[in-house]
Amino acid sequence: MEKTAICNLAAVPMRFEPSDKSEMVNQVIFGETMDILDQNEKWYLCRLHHDQYTGWIDKKQVAITAPPPQNRQVLSSAPLLLTEGNDLPRIVPAGAYLYGNSAEKESGKTITPSESSIAAAAQIFFGTPYLWGGRTALGMDCSGFTQIVFRMCGIDIPRNASQQVEYGTLVPFVQESQTGDLAFFDNTEGRVIHVGIIIKDEKTSSFSIIHCSGKVRIDVLDHNGIFHSGLRFYSHNLRTIRRFFSK
Repeated sequence: MEKTAICNLAAVPMRFEPSDKSEMVNQVIFGETMDILDQNEKWYLCRLHHDQYTGWIDKKQVAITAPPPQNRQVLSSAPLLLTEGNDLPRIVPAGAYLYGNSAEKESGKTITPSESSIAAAAQIFFGTPYLWGGRTALGMDCSGFTQIVFRMCGIDIPRNASQQVEYGTLVPFVQESQTGDLAFFDNTEGRVIHVGIIIKDEKTSSFSIIHCSGKVRIDVLDHNGIFHSGLRFYSHNLRTIRRFFSK
């Protein structure tokens, strides 16, 4: 029988291999649960419940729990929260689950998906620095950003851009997109390498994109791709647009 664990720290690295020297491919954040698939002396091979993402986590950074966790879980929409665990208070990043007695004391909640809720959740992270594998307000990558924003709004999507692009409904043209659609971008080999959230200006019918490139920022979007407002050139080539909710 598989063991189940829970992340009881603010955010911990999930690594490609069972070594502190291995790259961080993802972050597990407070309250997220997982199955333990394998282990060695120091590491667990874990599969997250919410998106099935798999990687290695230091045994000291998760706690074994009864499957499935019975504690009530809600999503935090505040940038950072101070919450009490079983031992010491800790800072919890935006997008984290709160569980147990802490959840009943905090104001975090799941938001109904809408254009305004997605735009508002995305804006929480403006200026957050890029961090490969990151999923918190202290650092995130492009697909970690879109996944956390969508989870805060009640929509579960996979972890990586190359996985996210396989879901949702195709939007054929930028002009037909709406706020909250995801735009995907490819490299010269045709591989999807970037993703961001489309914002439509209803007054001018122009489009921009909130995405994590260097930091979470907003740039112009058109049928060619992302036009970097600071460097004044196209930084990403548009591949496709997908819609994950209806008005």
